[in-house]
Amino acid sequence: MCLSAFATRNKKTNKNFAPLRLSGRKSVLVAKNSALTMLKQFLNLKLSQKLSPQQIQLMKLIQLPTQAFEQRLLEEMNENPALEAGKEDEYEADEYANDDYDDYDDNESDRIEADDINIDEYLSDDDTPDYKTQVNNYSDDEERETPFAAPISFHQDLINQLNTFILNDEEREIAEFLVGSIDDMGYIRRSIPDIVDDMAFTQGIYTDEAMVEKMMTVIHELEPSGVGARDLQECLLLQLKHKTPTEYVDLAIDIIENQFDAFTKKHYDKLLQKYSVSNEQLKKAIHEIERLNPKPGGSFAGNNKVTENVVPDFAIRIVDGELELTLNGRNAPSLHVSKDYQEMMQTYKESKDKSTAQKDAVQFIKQKLDSAKWFIDAIRQRQETLFVTMNAIMHYQEEYFLDGDETKLKPMILKDIADMVGLDISTISRVANSKYVETPYGTKLIKEFFSEAMKNDQGEDVSTLEIKKILQNTIEEEDKRKPLPDDQLAEILKEKGYPIARRTIAKYREQLDIPVARMRKKI
Repeated sequence: MCLSAFATRNKKTNKNFAPLRLSGRKSVLVAKNSALTMLKQFLNLKLSQKLSPQQIQLMKLIQLPTQAFEQRLLEEMNENPALEAGKEDEYEADEYANDDYDDYDDNESDRIEADDINIDEYLSDDDTPDYKTQVNNYSDDEERETPFAAPISFHQDLINQLNTFILNDEEREIAEFLVGSIDDMGYIRRSIPDIVDDMAFTQGIYTDEAMVEKMMTVIHELEPSGVGARDLQECLLLQLKHKTPTEYVDLAIDIIENQFDAFTKKHYDKLLQKYSVSNEQLKKAIHEIERLNPKPGGSFAGNNKVTENVVPDFAIRIVDGELELTLNGRNAPSLHVSKDYQEMMQTYKESKDKSTAQKDAVQFIKQKLDSAKWFIDAIRQRQETLFVTMNAIMHYQEEYFLDGDETKLKPMILKDIADMVGLDISTISRVANSKYVETPYGTKLIKEFFSEAMKNDQGEDVSTLEIKKILQNTIEEEDKRKPLPDDQLAEILKEKGYPIARRTIAKYREQLDIPVARMRKKI
């Protein structure tokens, strides 16, 4: 019987069935009112990776430098009372390591007797002296003041200087508005008409451009010299006019005032021809200009910034001609799990009667104990990972660490170290990105030792760091009166065995913060 005839016959006998719908070689029987459903089962194999909380915690710890790691350690110890610093005295840390604390589904719900364990007594801090919880050891009735640093801001310093001038009310309002328009670098980057309009609309101060120009001269008398300038040319000119007049200062003023474009482009030949002076005279005049500060407010603003100190994560020493690597001791703190908390768990395990409240409290304690053990284990793994990775880098770049010659740095990428230590490339990247190593030649960022490889004329792989060092030395040795352009630098490096294109030279020069040949020119 064909399928269509079967469907027609069943349609007459049973209204629950619908006709079959045929599609290629497959047929699906649709049942009305869910009377009959044909299900298909498939076996699908799928491989997925899921990180455990310990792995996530370890990755976060590895990428932290020493100072950030110490802060993270303090946070964890404040949050977890089961984690304690220091070494344990006369106590085996692994005594309860294999104990099973998961028997919280005990069916016994009878209350414990009075002489049994009391969790509240363990958690009580009545024995802690009050002086340990106070910041300073002062009596309660003693008045005390906390000293604090209040540095004067750049703009407040200018206002204080402005108070030494004899000004009427209108002039003072305009001058204070101008001071407020000075940016952190010491410039007023607004036109006089804009300032006049702004004072009228926002401050209700109605004045004219002549009055603003008059007050601008007052601002230009403030210290540091050059403050309140509207552009670099005016800033340099103001500073030169504050100097004691000499032959070279007067020449420098004339150059900035009338030949500023030729000076910025270092067209010294035009300046020599214009002023009919010797090379030595022009050199001394330019020296007066180079001593000026192009950002008069920058030095003042920098005093209020917090200076960050670099803490090396590793130290490399040369002992008897051999390299010796040490990990900063601040990366290897002594931690252990609280003995009191473990004793509470042991007492609970040996107790026969357990109340519901007690079980909840002990469940909290167990969570803190597990968290402390995980954290201690993560720190140990962090120490091992850091040491193994840096040790591999040290041996890979052994020639450099022995004599400090940057041209001996080998091409090294993350995969090279990952293959040596058997770790993932992402782990090596976390170690290298924010860690520093103290060497006999200074403190270096670890990622600076990584570089791509290039072929020299002999087909050997050389580090791009080596090429940059040679390029830097070549530029330092050039004649500053006729600096070498990029195409000539490319020819010189090619003669030394490094065939590099001109655009590559330009890229390396920019990475080294070396200006173009025209800006390197000196008289």
